[in-house]
Amino acid sequence: MNVVGYIRVSTQGQARDGYSLKYQEDEINAYCKEQGWNLIHIFRDEGISGAKLNEEALEIDRVGLQEMLAHLSSVQVDFVVVLNTSRLWRSDIVKGLIQRELKKYGCDIKSIEQPMYSIHKKDPNDFLVNGLMELLDQYQRLEIALKLTKGRNKKAKEGGYAGGRATFGYIKQKGEKELKIHNGHAEVVKRLFELKQIHKKWSLSRLAEASTELLSRDLYIRTNTGKWQT
Repeated sequence: MNVVGYIRVSTQGQARDGYSLKYQEDEINAYCKEQGWNLIHIFRDEGISGAKLNEEALEIDRVGLQEMLAHLSSVQVDFVVVLNTSRLWRSDIVKGLIQRELKKYGCDIKSIEQPMYSIHKKDPNDFLVNGLMELLDQYQRLEIALKLTKGRNKKAKEGGYAGGRATFGYIKQKGEKELKIHNGHAEVVKRLFELKQIHKKWSLSRLAEASTELLSRDLYIRTNTGKWQT
């Protein structure tokens, strides 16, 4: 069974009170040896609170923990071994974030001082926190989408290129920020406007059919005259 360890102290006081990194490391090594588990690595954070969180990005500001989660994404690990779950989190929000990541990778927690603990056990507090986390995720996605839409609309109103697929009649060159007229399509667009003036009752579908006919005829003429090919 493959496992990794995680150790953390937030203050010098914790180290004096029996939670030193060395003590945690020795306990994890001894426990894994006793269980016959393959301890791949022990990740560590020193002088960092278990409640520290980048609230804007909803990320946990701990280098050691982030390295551990990155490791779990590439290597199959069965357990994260800790002396106590307080080494992983000190707040419900951080707890919810860590548990969600571990479940994503099919990994559980093994706490030496809490032998019956599992992230898969039902807890009303976890249900509430996970629900709030999902709502926050949805809110952030909507907020980002709204900002992007506002930015694109503003750029379009100013006559700029707002991103996405170039409108028919224009072409976007790689590396450039502005649209250019597609010479091959320009005549078709001009002809469509003329057709709309003549056939005012034509639907968009009928105009689309006409554009297909015009493009096919234009391609045929230009290909056979040697003037232009696509």
